[in-house]
Amino acid sequence: MATISLRSLFLSIALAGLAFSGPTVSGRTAHQSPAKSDLTVHEWGTFTSVADRTGQAVKWHPTSGSSDLPNFVEHFRTADFKGSLRGTVRMETPVLYFYSPSETTVSVRVGFSKGVITEWYPHASHVEPDPKKVLPDSALFESHGDGSIAWDSVTVEPGLAASFPSDRSQAHYYAARETAAAPVMVRTRAGMQQEKFLFYRGVSIFHVPVAARSMADGKVVVKNLGQDVIPNVILFERRGDRIGYRLSGALQGEVQLDPPELNSTLESLGNDLEGVLIAQGLYADEARAMVETWKLSWFEEGSRVLYIVPAKFVNAVLPLSINPGPSQTVRAFVGRLELITPATEQAVENALAAHDRATISKYGRFLEPIMEQLKAENPARAEEFDRELTTTYQVELAEPPAK
Repeated sequence: MATISLRSLFLSIALAGLAFSGPTVSGRTAHQSPAKSDLTVHEWGTFTSVADRTGQAVKWHPTSGSSDLPNFVEHFRTADFKGSLRGTVRMETPVLYFYSPSETTVSVRVGFSKGVITEWYPHASHVEPDPKKVLPDSALFESHGDGSIAWDSVTVEPGLAASFPSDRSQAHYYAARETAAAPVMVRTRAGMQQEKFLFYRGVSIFHVPVAARSMADGKVVVKNLGQDVIPNVILFERRGDRIGYRLSGALQGEVQLDPPELNSTLESLGNDLEGVLIAQGLYADEARAMVETWKLSWFEEGSRVLYIVPAKFVNAVLPLSINPGPSQTVRAFVGRLELITPATEQAVENALAAHDRATISKYGRFLEPIMEQLKAENPARAEEFDRELTTTYQVELAEPPAK
């Protein structure tokens, strides 16, 4: 589609307040905390869900298949545990950045409404529920309280020539390091761990603040389920190499969006998303790092609604406590609601009939809810769908395609 880019508007508004933030480093503005405090904290992350025909988030296995994280990341019990955990929300890669003109030590705690923290780095002081506790795949739908993670002593060390861990994987985890944030250090029994941020992930069943329902004519109805304005909504679709998107802007009640024309570019969408994130308070390099981290996932095959999660909602489901408290805290979360549209159903059904493994693999971890919807809408063909899927997909059903 011929999308009118909002990047310039967002940048002019967001960067106006940063014009005097400090000297430039390698062509970028160095981020300094306000004079009244030694610490500024910025965070970004993603909440991912799948919508059913009514537009509500459904139960699914949010992380079936192999991990997309490097091997030094720590896991709740084992790396395989998360793949069996059913939920309605996958909390993906929140990262906490710290900025301070001098060395400082803080404690950090994050609560997680109705959820379980499943991965993190550096080593955490406390994780609840206890990783030693046996949790079945239905655990989130049983009463167990909220999850949490805490780092009791995190040293923020600006200017440190840090040595960050790495492995040989192509995990998109590493893109989050491309910012001017200060390195952080956490002391463990095995020695000091260094990173550019605090990282964690999880699965939950809290109710997301948006519903999105696809219509037979391709239009999508997006509804704000909460009291706070959704700062921005984007409808995205990809079919093969063709992509399109619509920027809807702020959403108070409900909006009906026409299907996007598939004549846009990933570059223009990435630029607009960066602008949206900068408008939420992220620095330009943080917004770029977030888009770079998630572009292969956000812009993959299918249809989805991307929206900015209201700050009050983020603070309610993911309460953050830092001591001593920073002078400024920015939290920018992107909600992703995957849509099982008629076009997606038809594409999967055609691929199953043709034993087209390449097409089916594009839907990866979302194949389970897609198949459940296909079978619910056509019970007479349920057995046939299962047989075709087993014949065509086999191992790949439990192993999403590499990013």
